[in-house]
Amino acid sequence: MFLTGNEFNTYIRENMDFKTFLHYQGFLETPLLWFDDDVFSLKQFKNDDFKIESHYQLEFQNRRLGKLTEAFTCHQLKQNRNIGWIAENLQIQNGKQTIGELDALFHYKSQTIHLEIVYKFYLFDTIQTYADPLAYWIGPNRKDTLIYKLQKLKGKQLPLLLNKYCEPYLNKFNLKAENINQYVSFKAQLFFPYQVDTIQLDSLNRSCISGFHLSFNKIETLKDFKMYMPSKLDWLIIPHNEVNWLGFDEAKLNIKKEITNQRSPMIWLKDKNNQLKKGFITFW
Repeated sequence: MFLTGNEFNTYIRENMDFKTFLHYQGFLETPLLWFDDDVFSLKQFKNDDFKIESHYQLEFQNRRLGKLTEAFTCHQLKQNRNIGWIAENLQIQNGKQTIGELDALFHYKSQTIHLEIVYKFYLFDTIQTYADPLAYWIGPNRKDTLIYKLQKLKGKQLPLLLNKYCEPYLNKFNLKAENINQYVSFKAQLFFPYQVDTIQLDSLNRSCISGFHLSFNKIETLKDFKMYMPSKLDWLIIPHNEVNWLGFDEAKLNIKKEITNQRSPMIWLKDKNNQLKKGFITFW
């Protein structure tokens, strides 16, 4: 980046609404989940050489977390002086049937790249045991897993480029699938069990550790903290003080409503010294 520190903060505040600024800041602070091609031979694309263009109005209309992080990724890529943009969210269709979507196509230096974009929140499973260390990482509601997403990338999303129905779309840009290199941008926030920090991450990036998770059955452990429960879109945000903090009893009632519906909400914690943490209270 060419704008850093106070310059970056000032620029962003002047060019996007404050909540979007917080979302984008949280996105930028989230590291890639692994380095190079250490996981499933999926190559991570490192976009380190980007800047904020002068007088560029940043507007992101997506209200779904996954689509918002895709938009953030594409915007960031477009600020890289070595990238020539081709297309994003390119839907591949067979008649009226949608076969799939290519998240991003662009030229980078001497390469043409197909990039698939992922941003996830994973918790270390404390209920089941697995042979594969990567299998321990699951979504807050146990409906999503790292292994499933890796297999989907490897078996479905990246091979879409070679699908016969993709060829006419590539032809419009004078591209051939065999000349395109494939990468992923896979960012994630990882959450360890409460007060545990000794788990080995093997090939995953330890910088992705973002907080804790705790079963609702043990929530009394947090009785001395103030709490805040962000909306799902705000899971991106780095915890800060300027929110409506609740006492433990009131917060517990709000959390219980989510738990009853088998949803594991994210919470922020603030202790008596104003130290902030974030994590998930799980129904499991």
